[in-house]
Amino acid sequence: MMTPEELLTTTRTVRKRLDLERPVPLDLVKHCVQVALQAPSGSNTQRWQWLVVTDAGQRAALGGIYRRACQEYLESSRAAGKLFADDPERSKVQQRVGDSVAYLADRMGDVPVLVVPCLETESAELPAGNQAGLWASLLPAAWSYMLAARSVTLGTAWTTLHLKYEQEAAEVLELPKNVHQAALIPTAFYTGETFKPAARQPLEEVLHLDRW
Repeated sequence: MMTPEELLTTTRTVRKRLDLERPVPLDLVKHCVQVALQAPSGSNTQRWQWLVVTDAGQRAALGGIYRRACQEYLESSRAAGKLFADDPERSKVQQRVGDSVAYLADRMGDVPVLVVPCLETESAELPAGNQAGLWASLLPAAWSYMLAARSVTLGTAWTTLHLKYEQEAAEVLELPKNVHQAALIPTAFYTGETFKPAARQPLEEVLHLDRW
């Protein structure tokens, strides 16, 4: 069994290593969502809703939306593979990320399970003001889902590119007007060996004490 630190430092974004052939038991996904429901939410409102998409037609429809949005993203200057071009070492990493993004874009609809965490609000319009507080009532739970998936040998990826066409995806999912998507999380068993901590910026470059 992994220690909490091992779990937190080896939960990686999985794109190329998602097993597209192996079915994922629905009970395993439900277990991960059940774990996610222990996350905090503002004022304990628990306004999260979870769509678990396994139907082939639904997955294909979402995959088509995601592919279209991703192609536009990959052509833009903000695409992962084009960042940090002036840093040879980091550029190599970014190019690998870009390649994996393109790979998943072509296969999103083939991933066995697509999970869409959503936030339910009182009206169709998102409330004005504190968006950080609003989404903080869902995003920790979505991350908990991904950690829970890692603990039971499932791979996941946090993706949001499809939200460029959020309304189209909402129509596919038949979402009420007051239910808002936060992410699209492909979920599958992963191939190959396990994961290790990723290279990150040194702590001293990002840590500030008392003031900037």
